[in-house]
Amino acid sequence: MKTQVLHIGFDDIDNPEGGCTTHFASIMIDKMNELGVEWMDFPNLIRLNPNIPFRTRGNGAIAFRIMTDSEPKELLKMFMKEALSYARTDYQNTNPGIAIVPDPIPGLLHQIARDALWRFVPTTYINRILHGYDWQIMKVGSGRGLIGALAAIGNTLLGDHTYELVTYRSLDDAKESRDVNTESVIAMDEKFSKLTFANIDYDTGQILIEPHGPDPVLFGLRGENPDVLKEASNYIVAKQSVRRWTIFRTNQGTGVHLQNQLLIKDLRPYQAATVKCTVRESPKIIEGGHLIFSVFDDTGSIECAVYEPTGGFRDIIKKLIPNDIVLLHAGVRPASRTHDRTLNIEGIEIVKLATKRSYSNPLCPKCGKRLKSAGRNKGYKCTKCGFKSSELEKIQTLEERTLAPKLYLPPPRAQRHLTRPYSRINHDNSDREIPLASEWHSNQLKEEK
Repeated sequence: MKTQVLHIGFDDIDNPEGGCTTHFASIMIDKMNELGVEWMDFPNLIRLNPNIPFRTRGNGAIAFRIMTDSEPKELLKMFMKEALSYARTDYQNTNPGIAIVPDPIPGLLHQIARDALWRFVPTTYINRILHGYDWQIMKVGSGRGLIGALAAIGNTLLGDHTYELVTYRSLDDAKESRDVNTESVIAMDEKFSKLTFANIDYDTGQILIEPHGPDPVLFGLRGENPDVLKEASNYIVAKQSVRRWTIFRTNQGTGVHLQNQLLIKDLRPYQAATVKCTVRESPKIIEGGHLIFSVFDDTGSIECAVYEPTGGFRDIIKKLIPNDIVLLHAGVRPASRTHDRTLNIEGIEIVKLATKRSYSNPLCPKCGKRLKSAGRNKGYKCTKCGFKSSELEKIQTLEERTLAPKLYLPPPRAQRHLTRPYSRINHDNSDREIPLASEWHSNQLKEEK
């Protein structure tokens, strides 16, 4: 008899040379099904603060929510065995963490989940709170994976959420080219663009559903409805075969990491936040094609950076002038020996535009020719008719601003997993409950045996 609801969180079970935490999750779903568990929700894919440097790739953790009669200790043993076999723990940034927590979830984990979205959560804090709970825990190395594991458990996606259908290829093919067909992605996007997002960057033609690393992910489709994603996946053509797939419920595309608006004086390293401020200096291009500019509020000032990969987004930033009031979407890069503390900009809302003026020499009142300067503090002179004046002043003209009071984002190829894209600005799934689909996971390898 299934007697208890358990929340199983895990993170950091991947590495730069292959492997993927979601792929490990897909494998473990099969293990859970063999135990006869009842799934209370789709597996949750929780993206965490993208500014944290201690991560492998997407900074995503997983949570399973199941009803089972299996003992938590036995489940942990199984997860430990599989995780240590799967992960490459010899990499410094690969530090697997697993946690099994019985329902109800303590409020403390909900707070950790909120913190892990936008700020730095130290392992010392996590280690300290563990002494007060009898949870099943595994951590390897630094223990950073345990932060994600607990944060995933605590983030039950009660607010806005989306879905991602992730397909996987054989591990034997993980270092080969995926060759996802561009035309098939365009056809899929044309049909499902209202209910999917981040499929393709039309400025460059870059396919966004296809990762580029040597990992088992073949492609991933993100959208608003799991059934739509299943239908959309049938349009995608790739050289390699789909060997398994899983639908995750996730916080991707929700902008949830930017819910805290901070003053400049309160900014700390690695935070994700919005900052309402005034432009101090016009943006300038530096080596590498990056843009830098400075802003201030009543509490201080800070440098901002917009990087070359953001493409045309830099053209928007170039139009800023001193005294423009903006709301920056940003991450805080800590100071180093080569640069000061900096805001890495991932979006900008124009709040109020400053007046832009241009100045030109006056016209000659006799012949209409544009006057020239007669010298410092000597007024103007006409080179055509000889007219001179020390009283005329420069003509002031108000220039039209081409920016609008709205949100501007980088192109899709340069957006974070958590960035709320334009297509989701007025779309929110907070009050939309979609029951667990009848088919949300498939293992073709198993079915072929």
